[in-house]
Amino acid sequence: MSNQRDDAVLVVGPGWVGDMVMAQSLFKTLRQQSPERPIDVIAPTWGQALLERMPEVRHTLTLPVAHGELGLLRRWRLGQALKRLRHRQAIVLPRSAKAALVPWLARIPHRTGYLGEHRYGLLNDIRPLDRERTYRTVDRFVSLADSEGGKFGTGTIQPGTTQPTPALTSTATQQKRTLEDLEIAPRFGTGTIITLCPGAEYGPAKRWPAGSFAALARHYLARDAAVWLLGAAKDAEITRSIAQDAPGALDLAGQTTLSQAIDLLAASTAVVTNDSGLMHIAAATPTRVIALYGSSDPEYTPPLSRHAQIIYHHLECSPCFARECPLGHLNCLRGISPDEVIRAIDHTAPPVT
Repeated sequence: MSNQRDDAVLVVGPGWVGDMVMAQSLFKTLRQQSPERPIDVIAPTWGQALLERMPEVRHTLTLPVAHGELGLLRRWRLGQALKRLRHRQAIVLPRSAKAALVPWLARIPHRTGYLGEHRYGLLNDIRPLDRERTYRTVDRFVSLADSEGGKFGTGTIQPGTTQPTPALTSTATQQKRTLEDLEIAPRFGTGTIITLCPGAEYGPAKRWPAGSFAALARHYLARDAAVWLLGAAKDAEITRSIAQDAPGALDLAGQTTLSQAIDLLAASTAVVTNDSGLMHIAAATPTRVIALYGSSDPEYTPPLSRHAQIIYHHLECSPCFARECPLGHLNCLRGISPDEVIRAIDHTAPPVT
């Protein structure tokens, strides 16, 4: 085999859906820098469906390990397989030592990432993380494309510059097929569609109360809009309670693939969502997004869309970044009324009459 390497770059992707969506800004930046440079991504199993909707990505290499799992044998096998692709550079987005193992095992010569846990040797292009200058997650990702390396702000990518925003592919044909496969069309596939995403995998401190979602659903159902409830199987208990309180809402939690969820969000008139992976997916489509923030910080992980509106009350106790409200009242989200959300929807999209 020749020692010559391709110009391809391997990105070790993050383990959360929302972070993987934001990583598309990095992929777009790399593509802008070198339009012919192939980009391959290591992702969890679920990442295949998401990365297929990103035209910048050539290959998705799945690594079926759970959060926190070492999976040393699987990482070793993937590293050996990657040697055949002969990437010139690897960019490692997670900051754990295990995330840097595969590029090292694959003998990729240029291995870039932030200073993290015990990564000396595994990475040979280690960047210090300036949390003040790169507060947003997306800025941290994109800054790793800085070809001059070193501390952020000293190279070719400067803080404060406009980053390319994620844009997932969802064609009219794909949306039509999804509606047909889920037996939603034609009844629920036309007219105004309000999609509600009441889950948040991180924890209940990120979830607007189910009763508020139900009130919102009843409001739009009374105006002959279709209301879809979207989420993972673990969100089914929440969506079930909303559907019971809002008869006529279509409960799809746990019944869709990730690809289908992308199409449903893209087909919606407006999406109301907690700070979650589905929020970032919705923001990567042309859909109007109303994003509800409580325990998390919209400055840190905002929806990257000019079609998004954030509702956040800036309470003294938030953002706390806790999984459950440490004060027991969840006022940061309970204080957001359905009427406030209705006004936001009707301001950002044609009113439902």
